[in-house]
Amino acid sequence: QVQLVESGGGSVQAGGSLRLSCAASGYSRATPYMAWFRQAPGKEREGVAGILPIGGRLTYVDSVEGRFTISQDKTMLYLQMNSLKLEDTAMYYCAARDGGTLRPLLESEYTYWGQGTRVTVSS
Repeated sequence: QVQLVESGGGSVQAGGSLRLSCAASGYSRATPYMAWFRQAPGKEREGVAGILPIGGRLTYVDSVEGRFTISQDKTMLYLQMNSLKLEDTAMYYCAARDGGTLRPLLESEYTYWGQGTRVTVSS
């Protein structure tokens, strides 16, 4: 039914920028609530950026605050990543749910997941 496809990953030097995209399909009635997650080698998946249902305020994990920006346009989700650091290296995943959540960075809140797009930051 619902499918999420990420794109825009690649290799970049520290200090550089990338813009990730996620295309959602299969939503016939409502705009999906979506967020970005990432998983570095040997680590747990963590919430990176999300959108609160009250006022649409953007929320981020502390490590990317001020460097990443999440945005959504209907079924398209974006993550602008600036001033990239080595520790940003990870597989980045798009996640979606049918309604809003007050915990947009919590993995268990989401039902649908994309295959991921790899981001590699080097010095």
